[in-house]
Amino acid sequence: MNIFDIIGPVMIGPSSSHTAGACRLGLLARGILGQRPAKAEILLHGSFAHTYKGHGTDRALIAGLMGWQPDDARIPDALRIAAEEGMDFSFTPGDLGSMAHPNSVLFRLTDEKGNTCEVVGASIGGGQIMVTNVDGFPVELTGVLPALFVPHRDEPGVIALVSTILATKQINIASMRVFREGKGETASMIIECDQAVSPAIIAHLEQLGPVKLVRFVDKVS
Repeated sequence: MNIFDIIGPVMIGPSSSHTAGACRLGLLARGILGQRPAKAEILLHGSFAHTYKGHGTDRALIAGLMGWQPDDARIPDALRIAAEEGMDFSFTPGDLGSMAHPNSVLFRLTDEKGNTCEVVGASIGGGQIMVTNVDGFPVELTGVLPALFVPHRDEPGVIALVSTILATKQINIASMRVFREGKGETASMIIECDQAVSPAIIAHLEQLGPVKLVRFVDKVS
């Protein structure tokens, strides 16, 4: 435990969960998309849905999508600045189910080229976050370390092959979690690394037959 576990993150207030955590969720969602979204449809669940205006959650989420850190002095003006810079965004209270954390959000993001992604995550306290779903795949992403999200066919040897390629490129794996829909169906790897993964390595992994796509998500501070 360090001092920030006790007093919380450096941030623009009022709440570590509703503002700092929300900003980090926006940053991580932006990282999964790969760039600042041109359009963001945001569904708010639980306490996020009830208090997002009063606690500044809406501004913090948009600030993260803009690429700003939780201590950025522009956060109170994030909605205005994002609109002026051409981002199309909307907020809708909704229900992500009884199993969702009270501070949960669903992002539906589109970039300028029409690429899309759907991200579900939660602010779990003290500014800490957890992304639990990307494009329908269950994941566990905290943003603490750089990570690879690798959906693939569930078949023998895929995990070993990806791990071997990373090892030969001197990429150290800090942790790995594997999820699957069912035997022989779609599976996904979440690989947290000690360093960033280059575009060349990502391209190499994407050429593997069983791999559906590779998303690199850098850490968020």
